Amino acid sequence: MTSLHYVDWLVIAGYFVIVFGIAWWAYLKEKLSQTTDEYFLAGRNLGWWVIGAAVFSSNIGSEHLVGLAGSGATDGVAMAHYELHAWCLLVLAWIMVPFYMRSKVFTMPEFLERRFSPVNRTVLSVISLVAYVLTKLAVGIFAGGVVFAVLIPDITFMGLDSFWIGSILVIVLTGIYTIMGGMRAVAYTSAIQTIILVVGSASVTYFGLKALGGWGELRSWAGSEMFNLWKPLVPEGVEATWAPVKESTRMAWYFNDNYPWIGMLFCAPIIGLWYWCTDQYIVQRVLGAQNEQVARRGSICSAALKLLPVFIFIIPGMIAFALAKSGQNAALAETFFDESGQIIRDNAQQAFPMLVAEVLPIGIRGIVVAGLLAALMSSLAGAFNASAALFTIDFYSKLRPEATQKRIVWVGRVATAVMVLIGLAWIPVIKGGKGLYDYLQGIQSYLAPPIFVVFFLGVFSKRLNAKGCLWALIVGFALGLFRLAVDTPVKLIPDFSYPEGSFFWVVNNMYFQYYSLIIFLTSIAVMVGVSYMTNEPAYEKINGLTYGTLTEEDRKASRASWNKWDVIASAGVLVAILAAYLYFRG
Repeated sequence: MTSLHYVDWLVIAGYFVIVFGIAWWAYLKEKLSQTTDEYFLAGRNLGWWVIGAAVFSSNIGSEHLVGLAGSGATDGVAMAHYELHAWCLLVLAWIMVPFYMRSKVFTMPEFLERRFSPVNRTVLSVISLVAYVLTKLAVGIFAGGVVFAVLIPDITFMGLDSFWIGSILVIVLTGIYTIMGGMRAVAYTSAIQTIILVVGSASVTYFGLKALGGWGELRSWAGSEMFNLWKPLVPEGVEATWAPVKESTRMAWYFNDNYPWIGMLFCAPIIGLWYWCTDQYIVQRVLGAQNEQVARRGSICSAALKLLPVFIFIIPGMIAFALAKSGQNAALAETFFDESGQIIRDNAQQAFPMLVAEVLPIGIRGIVVAGLLAALMSSLAGAFNASAALFTIDFYSKLRPEATQKRIVWVGRVATAVMVLIGLAWIPVIKGGKGLYDYLQGIQSYLAPPIFVVFFLGVFSKRLNAKGCLWALIVGFALGLFRLAVDTPVKLIPDFSYPEGSFFWVVNNMYFQYYSLIIFLTSIAVMVGVSYMTNEPAYEKINGLTYGTLTEEDRKASRASWNKWDVIASAGVLVAILAAYLYFRG
């Protein structure tokens, strides 16, 4: 495998100089004010393009560098459905942003308190913190290790291999600039990182196609199946319709081993709307806007950027597969295929970093590696900053209401440092756990539905109350934790399995998307049922927080915050999504 040239290292060093220069500037600017607004929301003064880039860059993490490109190598454009969820950001822009900006909250749990009650805020804060540790930190660390292990496999230091070194460097360096500059550093470095990431990743697509022989060669070697975006959505016959349980010899009602069409059609949008519209990790950047207009335009900008991963991650994964299948690259062929010619799915996670190492020229390779680091670091920085905000605003400031703004900012820095230490402690688990990456990726599917339900139903219906919200969260999370408890022994204990046909076997083998739908429907039933069996909420306390309690002034202010260009830009995103579905038909 081609190693990095000294020119590449100079480019990478230049990237770090820029990132830490921005972090130092943000630190000096924040030091002058020492306020929570400044540290956690950049003084609520971010421009729309910075918000759009920050949202996009924070989203581009390990699931893209490792998972999405890997899925391109194994399943083609099937996972593009999730990237085409750019429309979810339009829902954020036009439906949720007015309520968030009107409430002037710091965190999503704080909004839940305003709409329902303090206890709901506490429950969501606890769940969110645990979820960030289990998912965003863990998979970010995993991806950092994978990237370094592929690009510089021979490096060792004090007995540590490249996986350990890469993971530690990504965590520590990200932690330093996040602690220094807070949200301003995270947002502005993310804007720069977005440019580097898009330019670098687009270079991978260009040089990959050049090495393969062009787009026609890619379609030829990948085949129509890998170019079929509709396959996961359109059933092929009666037997393929429902797919409740996978890999079953006794209950063979499956469509395919990965993407049952009903799950993709109904569950995927629920997860997308939760992530893009209610998750602190994403929405915190939007909360940094100075007004509703800027927040909306930042969300529309990020929706447009969200379409890019199809071409800068999925397509490179398919190119890596084609180079391996055609025999044009021996290293890729040896990594991707076993002796019988079957693709090794676990090895496909190396698709993107291997393509970087194999096809890019000197200098360009350095830019792309800097882009990879940018994606990893911005994703982790977002997790660090969001976690610190949740802990500091939702717990510490409530326990210590007399604390000064300066003290709260200091606690926020300490909380970020603690998250860095937790990340370091995760490395042995990530390194040693077989199948842990896929296991962690599934967690959000079990935790997201009740959060989606309480936010969206809470905004659309003024009749739903705090008790209904609380019980929906409790029951929904309990169902999610039950599935995780059932899955854990199978994922982490070698050769462990439940007796085929048993209750636990069915739960474990049920498609995660279908189980997620069960949680979703149960959460709706519980929230509506409990709310209507108990007293109505005090409507005067939730003015402006639901459609049913908006005042005429609220409506006029929202209408004045957008014009025809916002509508045209949003329509352009929808047209681009439709064009992708029309083109990728196999």
